[in-house]
Amino acid sequence: MVQKLNGRSNPDRRSRRAVATREAILRAAAGVFRDRGFAETGMREIAAAADLSPGNLYYYFKSKADILYFCQDHSVDRMLATVKRLGRAQASAEQLRQVIAAHLLCTLDELDGAAAHTEVESLPADLRRKIVAKRDRYERAVRRIVADGMARGAFVDADPVLTTRAILGALNWTTRWYRPGGKLPPQAVADAFADYLVRGLAA
Repeated sequence: MVQKLNGRSNPDRRSRRAVATREAILRAAAGVFRDRGFAETGMREIAAAADLSPGNLYYYFKSKADILYFCQDHSVDRMLATVKRLGRAQASAEQLRQVIAAHLLCTLDELDGAAAHTEVESLPADLRRKIVAKRDRYERAVRRIVADGMARGAFVDADPVLTTRAILGALNWTTRWYRPGGKLPPQAVADAFADYLVRGLAA
């Protein structure tokens, strides 16, 4: 079973070292997934990128699907926590802007799988169902903010379902072209997308 990074931790040195190694594996895997694609990536490539032997890699993750699942599960958990926290406030342009920026920062974060974020179809059926269910919860939460903003007159009147999917689609597609170390850091991309998308909805 894959362990969560934010789970209860043992304070001893071995436990801290294990967590650090798992993080290094996830970052290495994210880079390989992004550069080669999930289908073309094997556990040997991930082990080499993480500077581990294949045997050591299998100690932490039994398959590349487990790694991909962990990246996606951790990513969606972060986004759900953000939209839950922000969703307590009255719907506004600034609230939606923060949700969009947080989503994009999470999507482009190297720990969360970057390009792997959109490869849910590559997961085994049981793991795919879990991720899809969480992503659907997240979409509904964002949609509530959009719909509430429209009802209050903060946003132009439109179909909240289509509007939400257009926003999320634009955010998720960034994983196809964004490369770490490029001209713009993730924060700059997040701010630009948030300003552009919210400006298009503002009443």
